[in-house]
Amino acid sequence: MNEEPTKDLSNGASFEERVFARFDSVDARLEKLESRAYDTKPIWERALKEIMELRGENAATKKDVSDLKYDVSGLKTDVSGLKSDVAGIKIDIGETKRELKEFKRDATKRLIRILSIQLENRADLSEAEERIDALETKLA
Repeated sequence: MNEEPTKDLSNGASFEERVFARFDSVDARLEKLESRAYDTKPIWERALKEIMELRGENAATKKDVSDLKYDVSGLKTDVSGLKSDVAGIKIDIGETKRELKEFKRDATKRLIRILSIQLENRADLSEAEERIDALETKLA
């Protein structure tokens, strides 16, 4: 073993004085930590308040999204109904076009028949007028 005497760290203070000095040192550190805690307390309170506000806003946003999903579902139903209506209208328009073509064809045939009858009548009238003129010249 080493023959050197143990180094005296007491600086001439008694054991009790050293223990109390150590307690004072620990108390000073605790006070310093408490003062830091008081310094950060308002920050934590604000942070917690903002977190609670964000939770409230998040809940409101979730409700809005849920309402929006319901609205979108209603819109999808409406659009599906409109598509069905448009399909029905297209069918009606197709039938109407076909009926108009048939009507046009029939009307054209009738007009041609009327014109041919009119031409026959004119020819008959011309012939009748010629006979009348011929009879008048014979009578005169």
